[in-house]
Amino acid sequence: MPKNKTHSGTKKRFKITGSGKVLRERAGKRHLLEHKSSRVTRRLTGNAEMAPGDAAKIKKLLGK
Repeated sequence: MPKNKTHSGTKKRFKITGSGKVLRERAGKRHLLEHKSSRVTRRLTGNAEMAPGDAAKIKKLLGK
């Protein structure tokens, strides 16, 4: 039986912590930053935890 492959797009975008939570980057901080206020760009800094329902899908794509 062949092994299942990890979804390569998913492994670049998400990280699973030791306790099993799924972390993601916040959207909206890649480009067009000039018109966004500093307050907004600071708020978008750092990682966020995925919602439980979505986290299950991500784990499946990662083979966890």
